[in-house]
Amino acid sequence: MENENKLEKIVSWAKRRGFIWPSSEIYGGIGGFYDFGPYGVELKNNIKNLWWKTFVQDREDVVGLESSVIMSNKVWQASGHEKGFIDQLVECKKCHQRFKVDDLTDEKCQQGGKHEFTSPKSFNAMFKTHIGVVEDQSTKTYLRPETAQGMFVDFKQILETSRLKLPFGIAQIGKSFRNEINTKDFLFRVREFEIAEIEYFVKSGQDEKYFDQWLADWQKFILNLGIKKENLKLFEHPKKSLAHYSKRTVDINYNFPFGWKELAGVANRTDFDLSSHEKASGRDLKYFDQDSKEKYWPYVIEPTLGIERLALAVICEAFEETKSRTTTSQAASENEIVLHFTNLLAPVKVAVFPLVNKEKLPQVAQEIYQALKPCWNIFYDETGSIGRRYRRQDEIGTPYCVTVDFQTLKDKTVTLRDRDSMKQGRIKITDIKGDIAQKLGC
Repeated sequence: MENENKLEKIVSWAKRRGFIWPSSEIYGGIGGFYDFGPYGVELKNNIKNLWWKTFVQDREDVVGLESSVIMSNKVWQASGHEKGFIDQLVECKKCHQRFKVDDLTDEKCQQGGKHEFTSPKSFNAMFKTHIGVVEDQSTKTYLRPETAQGMFVDFKQILETSRLKLPFGIAQIGKSFRNEINTKDFLFRVREFEIAEIEYFVKSGQDEKYFDQWLADWQKFILNLGIKKENLKLFEHPKKSLAHYSKRTVDINYNFPFGWKELAGVANRTDFDLSSHEKASGRDLKYFDQDSKEKYWPYVIEPTLGIERLALAVICEAFEETKSRTTTSQAASENEIVLHFTNLLAPVKVAVFPLVNKEKLPQVAQEIYQALKPCWNIFYDETGSIGRRYRRQDEIGTPYCVTVDFQTLKDKTVTLRDRDSMKQGRIKITDIKGDIAQKLGC
């Protein structure tokens, strides 16, 4: 499948199967904003829940936080965002399209020939808003462009209430907003998105060791989502291109259909943020080391990833279009789409079907559905041919299907079908929950 064609097919599939579609679509949509449908929100939540369990609940040195989307404008002044969160904007004089200077390519102008650009202009990529009923400079602030600053301004509060000692981390998943000049490549570059990141506080001198540890942990987590190792590579930012706060930054790039692009990253932010907020606020944000009796600003290692980008990578990895998967003559000539999600990420874990909608088959199928529903997200379907129902579940990535047929009424067994191998076997109704739990591993 050609890469550009693959992305087009994924966009079409995502809308058709209830995963993702443009926001405000009945009014023509709005660039850079997407809604996650019934299956998309399940996939997204599964990614977030697994991340939270891995990096917060299963660790003793990381605690969680949910900070406000809107904070005092003084936060953005102290962090450098108000003056420094700037993109360079150019506009084509012929077609009037606007571009970020960093993203310029050799693509042709819609009016023919090459683009003719204006001189670059500075553009603040933060969404501006006001607090209260009066709109003036005193009430101005911004929708946050990142979640990190909430963790820095709450550092001392968390330190005092959690009684943690260095090294320790603060984790957060939350909405962020960036007024991108150009949104493109589906979920890759959008204006509203979720970030999952950790600010891990360490003593200066130990920062390089923990940087390497977090880079390894970040890669391991991504690989556990079903991403192939050969589709990941690291990009070390040269010193001249580092952000003003960074001592070192390494991106984890993924081989998207539109090329190798940033999926996640790890940055060494040194003590820039805590020292900046202490100077601006006048509040003591230093850490007191009980062992050495020293007070100092910790260095910060920041592993971060975008949930939408990660969801897109997971979909790209799982998406397969194939022919002749189904052996009937009609189906063999049709293209079939299968999503090979890992069991942990699959939006629906099991689908339950009666073979036909008559006799006692629907009743038995409903009993099985109700028994499994408290354990996992289960789907029930009794309309259409059994082959079509299987294919619908393949398209949303359901790992297993349970079918109640006439043999069920005789010996109380059902058919259990595997999505990837398409193999079917019979199991006793009394064994369904245990067998499926073992297969799912969750």
